[in-house]
Amino acid sequence: MTRPLHTPCDHEHLAELSRALDRFGRCVDVLDDWGVRLTSVLEGGGRLLAAGNGGSAAQAQHLTAELVGRYREDRAPYSAICLTSETSSLTAIINDYPPTELFARQVEAHGRPGDVLVLMSTSGRSENMVAAAARGRKAGLEVWAMTGPLPNPLAEHATEYCAVDAPYTATVQELHLVGLHILCAAVDRTLGVGVSRTRRSAEDIEAAS
Repeated sequence: MTRPLHTPCDHEHLAELSRALDRFGRCVDVLDDWGVRLTSVLEGGGRLLAAGNGGSAAQAQHLTAELVGRYREDRAPYSAICLTSETSSLTAIINDYPPTELFARQVEAHGRPGDVLVLMSTSGRSENMVAAAARGRKAGLEVWAMTGPLPNPLAEHATEYCAVDAPYTATVQELHLVGLHILCAAVDRTLGVGVSRTRRSAEDIEAAS
């Protein structure tokens, strides 16, 4: 995709987000399904690993915090590790190995077959994310990618993906955050923790409104 020539401001920023939301329906279903399946992994003693660069690193840490802590209501803590937060490991790896090993080596160290690896990249083209995805699949992990528009290498290397169809990095990040909350809410619903409704499709919700 050609890089946009300008940065949307004020109401145009909101308009871009609104347009992207209209195309976000498939991702909602994917993320809800991920939450259901992740619950089974975590309840069975597995763990979630997460990583991203820059703003996506912060969102990866947000996801693991919701699982180790809680999303809304109290429940058992789950094993979730943000690979972007291990500063000593990060600096040691980047000092001793090629940059593409930054997360891949941590995935190899911490991941076990059946664990889930969530990789976040607004472009889907970060080489360290693609390398982590390949290493994760080799180690037997489920690799779930949250990216920007298709096609992109990270989505191609992942087991499954949620690709936000939006031309601006900020818009992609904003919907990635929405997506993380949808995933976490699905975990709580699957556990029966503080949820007021059962799963409903977008069509059911539209028909009821």
